[in-house]
Amino acid sequence: MTKLLPIAILSILVCSPINSFAAEPDDKRTEIDQAVDKALDFLHNQQNPDGSWNVWRGGKSPAITSLSVMAFLSAGSVPGEGKHGEAVQKGIEWVLKQQLPNGLIAGDAHHEMYHHGICTIMLSEVAGMTDGKLGEEVRQKLEKAVQIILKGQRTVGVEKGGWRYRVEGADSDISVTGWQLMALRAAKNLGCDVPPEAIDRAVEYVKRCQDPSTGGFRYMVRAGVTVPCTGTSILGLELCGKDEHRSPEVLKAGAFLLRNLPRWGDPHYFYSIYYCTQATFQLGGNYWDAYRPRMQESLLKNQGDNGSWHGRFGEDQIYGPNYGTAMAVLALTVEYRFLPIYQRGEEPTEKK
Repeated sequence: MTKLLPIAILSILVCSPINSFAAEPDDKRTEIDQAVDKALDFLHNQQNPDGSWNVWRGGKSPAITSLSVMAFLSAGSVPGEGKHGEAVQKGIEWVLKQQLPNGLIAGDAHHEMYHHGICTIMLSEVAGMTDGKLGEEVRQKLEKAVQIILKGQRTVGVEKGGWRYRVEGADSDISVTGWQLMALRAAKNLGCDVPPEAIDRAVEYVKRCQDPSTGGFRYMVRAGVTVPCTGTSILGLELCGKDEHRSPEVLKAGAFLLRNLPRWGDPHYFYSIYYCTQATFQLGGNYWDAYRPRMQESLLKNQGDNGSWHGRFGEDQIYGPNYGTAMAVLALTVEYRFLPIYQRGEEPTEKK
């Protein structure tokens, strides 16, 4: 479980000049860094005393808390250290307390695998940068969380290899599958027991959802193509080893994203920004060169005076500013490269 610790430390050392901006006057720091700082201050102020974060006008949420923790980690914060270190550690500890005896981490029974996948990714990222009692607890609970994901993977028909809202069931969709696939890859990077065939089945499910005419990916095998599902699918395939990196399916999907660059107010805006940013960053080259400025312009123009982002429609509005702000930070900080799962060109080259 600890074999990736040197990688996590190396990533911090390699990327540490980014954090040096924090000690410089505002006029010498980039607009991106200032926006991220304001956003993290907002999230810090929104944290509940017990370490959790809320859904807008709702209760405490394991998924929103995990996304908020990852937002801090993505900008270089470390549990227990620095300006936001206490907030990060309290957030991690709160999520750990939400795990049920069977390993599930969820605050919404109807969408339990959304919560669980996001929380498992967060724990995977934290496990490589935390030691002592907290680190041991994270690793133990991560192992149990991984087993829930493996249990929930569908096993028959066109849905084989995917996941949906509930652990039990027969249907699948790309949105839920993306979170689980990322969680399994992150956990496998840490040394968790993730059977290669589980990754293989997930990859095959993702590929079955591609529309050959447009290159985009469908929400479900027989559903319509969407931009966020295309970004999710690209990232999932890119993270699954050298055989998938810049594969024909991925490059065709990348071209679809270039024809559908981000606009503020798009459906599922923050979800799309999160995944499409990571996807085009992994692809690099003209994909990232085209997507990066549009993403940054869209976010910078629409950040609130208090440092937050709050979307207009659908889940962007319902989940609220904690969700939107965390997702925006995770997009803006992709080039900081602090989160191990998003390293580019630095992961082992074997397929699984």
